[in-house]
Amino acid sequence: MSDIAELFRPGVRQFPNPNDSRKLEHYGTRPGISGSHDDKSLLPRAEHLSSPRVYRLTMSVNIFNDEATEEKAENARLSSFVGALALGDLVKSTLDLQSVSSGDINVTNDGATILKAIQLDNAAAKILVNISKVQDDEVGDGTTSVTVLAAELLREAEKLIDDCGRYRIASAAALNALEGAAVDHGSDAVTFRQDLVNIARTTLSSKVLSQDKDYFSNLAVDAVLRLKGSTDLDHIQVIKKVGGKLTDSYLDEGFILDKTIGTNCPKRVENARILIANTSMDTDKIKIFGARMKVDSTGKLAELERAEREKMKAKVEAIASHGINAFVNRQLIYNYPESILAEKGIMSIEHADFEGVERLSLVTGGEITSTFDRPDLVKLGHCELIEEIMIGETRVAAGEACTVVLRGSTNQMIDEAERSLHDALSVLSQTVKETRVVLGGGCSEMLMSVAVEETDNAGYDSSDLVARLRAAHYEGQTNAGLNMDEGSIGSMKELGVTESYKLKRQVVLSATEAAEMIIRVDDILRAAPRKREAV
Repeated sequence: MSDIAELFRPGVRQFPNPNDSRKLEHYGTRPGISGSHDDKSLLPRAEHLSSPRVYRLTMSVNIFNDEATEEKAENARLSSFVGALALGDLVKSTLDLQSVSSGDINVTNDGATILKAIQLDNAAAKILVNISKVQDDEVGDGTTSVTVLAAELLREAEKLIDDCGRYRIASAAALNALEGAAVDHGSDAVTFRQDLVNIARTTLSSKVLSQDKDYFSNLAVDAVLRLKGSTDLDHIQVIKKVGGKLTDSYLDEGFILDKTIGTNCPKRVENARILIANTSMDTDKIKIFGARMKVDSTGKLAELERAEREKMKAKVEAIASHGINAFVNRQLIYNYPESILAEKGIMSIEHADFEGVERLSLVTGGEITSTFDRPDLVKLGHCELIEEIMIGETRVAAGEACTVVLRGSTNQMIDEAERSLHDALSVLSQTVKETRVVLGGGCSEMLMSVAVEETDNAGYDSSDLVARLRAAHYEGQTNAGLNMDEGSIGSMKELGVTESYKLKRQVVLSATEAAEMIIRVDDILRAAPRKREAV
């Protein structure tokens, strides 16, 4: 074998450009003889060598920009662990009854909201934020739990660093225990409703609504049950009005559009046939489109105005030809078309925002239209009643659907109440679909032998309570959990502390996958930031 053939045999690094900066190390045929040579002087002479030699090429070419960084092996793993654990410790305080609301600008106790507001540079921490978002999208609650569980799995991962398969074994065992503890009351309407109320109470226990959790739990259950099995929360409208206290909030069995009804229009319409539109209802076409028209007399100007009015009148006639008694437009409705609609006994609502008309279309079954030449192709919305109601000091239009009106002293309080209620609604809607439930208060976690972190946040001796809870489960008290009101061990079944089976299952799955992914990381590359080109 020639030296050149040996140089480029399989298994030896090859460099297509011989001018690259590199070092060629050659090992002689006799043991102990080795040497290093500059390859530019050695390669030309390699063709004339006949004795077989093995060459090793090493190259120090940097393929990254100067500001790019790379972490390998233990350094990469340590960086991942530090970022993930720091994030887990950050949101851990938002678990449980006496948890602390975190943040300066965003005053919130919602884990997903906190994680979204954090600017992160650590890759592992970003993974935990992503699984928190997935948890929020899938179930709506448990965003803090999944982050903390993943962080704790990593904290205990030192012994498992070379065998990620053990995570899968532990996860499978935990899920089997969780499934064995789940109960299904879906066939019993009364018992299932109580399960839903208990789940809502458990969800709201760590939120700003915890003081009024009984009131809002029933409100959330009533709203979700009106969906009749659907998980689409767009059917539930939430309107926030500053004023009053939280318990002044209520559930209205109708869709409330935060807009006023047109002047001189009917304020109450029964058996409504609704045309939902996104069309221009004004006559200022010249101003809008930037056109310019020149006339030499006021008479011609009057003719132009009459032509515009006739055009608008024809448009209103086309709208009325659909046989409607209510017209909702996303854009403004000027006085002239509004007066024509009022004369025809048609209720008009203007300037309904895009989200409003989309939701109205969803709950009434109507389609949003912009042209009115073919009434036979337009699908109208229908509801039993549209009327104007008073919320605080504002009149709004109400239709048939489901709306939660939130009241509170400040905008910040109402915003946090909305986030808390959204978590409860999300979990309940998923529970209606997956009717199995498990006991909360650390009961299901202890069944899965997962460390209970929430006790530290409630101000109790966590080691003592966890030891007592573990002992209770070893004695066969499978309903035992943490009574955080008294700092003792109690029956979660008697206390009504219930959680969604789907929520717990998703927490275990997501946390395990995230921890395993982070443990496998042995190389982290950070690209150099893009530099702006000079103008």
